[in-house]
Amino acid sequence: MSREVMLLADALAREKNVEPEIVFGALETALAHATKKRFTEDVDVRVQIDRNSGEYESFRRWEVLPDDAEIEHPDRQYTLTQAREINPDIQLGEFIEEPLEAIPFGRIGAQAAKQVILQKIRDAEREQILSDFLARNETLVFGTIKRMERGNAIIESGRIEGLLAKDQMIPKENLRVGDRVRAYLQRVERGGRGPQLILSRTDDQFIAKLFELEVPEVSEGLVEIRAAARDPGLRAKIAVKSNDPRIDPQGTCIGVRGSRVTAVTNELNGERVDIILWSADPAQFVINALAPAEVSSIVVDEERHSMDVVVDEEQLANAIGRTGQNVRLASALTGWELNIMTQDESAEKREEETERIRRMFMERLDVDEDVADVLVQEGFTSLEEVAYVPLNEMLEIEAFDEDSINELRARARDALLTAAIISEEKVEEASTDLMSLEGMDAETAAHLTEKGIATTEDLADLAVDELVELTGMEEERAQALIMAARAPWFA
Repeated sequence: MSREVMLLADALAREKNVEPEIVFGALETALAHATKKRFTEDVDVRVQIDRNSGEYESFRRWEVLPDDAEIEHPDRQYTLTQAREINPDIQLGEFIEEPLEAIPFGRIGAQAAKQVILQKIRDAEREQILSDFLARNETLVFGTIKRMERGNAIIESGRIEGLLAKDQMIPKENLRVGDRVRAYLQRVERGGRGPQLILSRTDDQFIAKLFELEVPEVSEGLVEIRAAARDPGLRAKIAVKSNDPRIDPQGTCIGVRGSRVTAVTNELNGERVDIILWSADPAQFVINALAPAEVSSIVVDEERHSMDVVVDEEQLANAIGRTGQNVRLASALTGWELNIMTQDESAEKREEETERIRRMFMERLDVDEDVADVLVQEGFTSLEEVAYVPLNEMLEIEAFDEDSINELRARARDALLTAAIISEEKVEEASTDLMSLEGMDAETAAHLTEKGIATTEDLADLAVDELVELTGMEEERAQALIMAARAPWFA
């Protein structure tokens, strides 16, 4: 290889700020590609350049595959047995190599080699720029729309390109080529055209990053944005918390005469922002999140991770919001399922729940209504509580003596044992039915039974995505199981 080309490679490496190894790799690729053109077969060629002298060697090579593998490319693949006839020490995954006559560099053309080098350098540059960008932990991208492709915007930020898909744009905003826009970096995708930033203007985190940009106290950590929820272009809620007792987090984010929140709203195409005070108490957090509606009371159901929120009749519309927007955003912000109801609806629900518990005690404990009423009034809601609440606590109930309490506890334990036996029999019976399917295992059958999928007919009625969600299994396996369950339909 000529000294001139070595100098060219060195100059390109310095000019483009990439490692010399990138340039040498590009040259090896160009030489290998040119060498392959001497063959009519689909061969594999490797070129090795001495990094000091510039001398290079060329090799034709064959990959070593297992003996039972299908040889799809005989011109560049050997089985292990074939390979060991040439080199007895060769191992799977290694290559048999045969030296080739190195072609002169001039025959492939300096210009062609330079193009390969430049392309490799461009790829390396993009990776380097991206690495530098990611190292700064920047998730808010500010750039110019370079072009529009089928409704998607290609945004140029410095020397990096990002894709803002149409469904990630704020509804009704009219973005055009040349517009300067901000967007949130969701992820990085690496494809044939190099790494690309995947951007969004509808992501919940976008609004949090905008406040971080507009409010110095947020970027400094004095005020913290704990959660955000958006209906893009219409309304958003953010939950804020102060890490300094001297700072009012809501007022800080609003700014003098609303200047800070207005700047964010303008960036979000007029999206109205409610700034909510975060609370470690879930119920208080929900009350704050439902503002401006006033909450009368809240009933928390930890097991279902839901809350019944009671409001006065005149507050109902405010609490729910237009098309359910207020309660939907409050639910997304707090992470709780919220059921908005009036005082009358709440009282009716409580009465229905009380009646259900009363009936359950009467049937399962074989007691009259008076005894069941006493249990309900004392706050008992399940058989487990009757069976296992400490005896001394139950002895405090004036309506029962010790013998009555012991009898109630015994009946509750018997009822629980009977229910457990029946449940186990049902699970065993159901699992046996499910286990008849090809591809089913005991663990999956038991898990499905617990989820209420007790028979092959139940499984056949499921969609693939439903089964995946229930079990977490691979989509391909879910599809196979459902088709096996549906086999009788087509028999």
